[in-house]
Amino acid sequence: MSKKIVLIPCVSEKKEGTHKAKNLYVSSLFRLCFEYAESLNPDKIFILSAKHGLLDIEQEIEKYDETLNTMRKNERIAWAHHVISDLRSKTDLQNDEYVILAGAKYRENLINHIHHYTLPLEGLRIGEQMAWLKEHSR
Repeated sequence: MSKKIVLIPCVSEKKEGTHKAKNLYVSSLFRLCFEYAESLNPDKIFILSAKHGLLDIEQEIEKYDETLNTMRKNERIAWAHHVISDLRSKTDLQNDEYVILAGAKYRENLINHIHHYTLPLEGLRIGEQMAWLKEHSR
C-alpha cells in the first residue's frame, strides 16, 4: 500500500534557539506550505533542510544559516544523495506518492530517484505560490 509523503522546503527566517523543526521556521511561505501539507492528510511530512537534509517535523534543531541556493553543484548533488538515502530508509521511493513543495535547487537531484511525485508549485513565483497555497489549503 503506497503512502503519501509531503516534502516541504526550509526557509531562511528562523526563531532563535532550539525548536522542533516544524516550529523553527517562521516565514509565511513555510507556514502556508506546512498548512497545505497537513490539509493533504499525508502519512508523513518531511522538511528539506540545507543543513540537516531530510528533517522529521518533530526533530529538535538549532537555528542555522545555510541554503542550497549558494552551494556549488557538487555540494547540492552530495546533499541530494544524503536525502535520498534517508528517504529510502523511511519511505518507498518506488511506490509512495510524493508531493514536493520545495524549489528547483532542492528538488533537482531528488526527482530522478522518486517514481511518483507532483510539483504543485512548479513555475510559480513566491507571491503566486503563497496565493496558490492559501487557496488550496482550505
